[in-house]
Amino acid sequence: MSLLFDQGPSMSHEEFRLIRDLVNELCGIAFGDDAKFVVERRLRERLTALGLSDYGEYYRLLRFDLGGQAELERAIELLTTNETYFFREAYQLQAFEEEILPSLAARNAARKRLTIWSAGCSSGEEVYTIAMLVAQTERFDGWEVRVFGSDISRRVLAQARRAVYREPSFRAMPSRFDRHFVETSEGRAVRPEIRAMCHFGQLNLLDHGRSAIVGAVDVIFCRNVLIYFDPTSRARVVRTFFDRLVPGGYLLLGHSESLLRSSTDFELVHLRSDMVYRRPLVEEHAR
Repeated sequence: MSLLFDQGPSMSHEEFRLIRDLVNELCGIAFGDDAKFVVERRLRERLTALGLSDYGEYYRLLRFDLGGQAELERAIELLTTNETYFFREAYQLQAFEEEILPSLAARNAARKRLTIWSAGCSSGEEVYTIAMLVAQTERFDGWEVRVFGSDISRRVLAQARRAVYREPSFRAMPSRFDRHFVETSEGRAVRPEIRAMCHFGQLNLLDHGRSAIVGAVDVIFCRNVLIYFDPTSRARVVRTFFDRLVPGGYLLLGHSESLLRSSTDFELVHLRSDMVYRRPLVEEHAR
């Protein structure tokens, strides 16, 4: 008796190249040749759901069908990594809390407004982490504080707006922040006063024009996102970040990311516990 069973159609190298290039064209995410099996496995459920016999049919639907754009967004949701949790990369958050926030409190004291963008926010833990850090300082009481989270995935944004999390999301959260949550039957829910500071929207980081919905921002968090982009797309996203930041605004990347090959417009700032990027207060040359 054979224990083998049909796992569905396999993806040819040409089908992989076509689908990979289509994903890259839309959102800048780049897959190497060694990712073929992962792409095949993650998209197999869509072939089943749509009643398609092979990945060539799926590509033609993505490229030419009237519903292709919506299906491409579903495919990207399946292909992207959304692993996150509260207080990820604590050393950088310490720099944000102890050095960046005091600097911004002094700089923005006259207008009493603070805007922070979490680009690629996934299910929202980073957005609420930022809001809790702002609230804990008490420097911004009475201010207009807006923490905006964006992601290309509508599914994870729905989770973020719901603001209810289970224990894996809290594995790195210091206990002093427990007071910002309330226990529910489905998990720990972010308290209303923190949620009121946070806003979410679907955004493709390659869409420079639509990024205007974010407005001018003081800080951008984009951690462990740019590593998935090809160099050209990465440079486009970094250009958007530069344009959205106010002069003197900060860009915080993941620990394995740098702007070495993406931009020379930012200046590198050495803080006590981290190095971050900043849009210069005075532009040295016309762009």
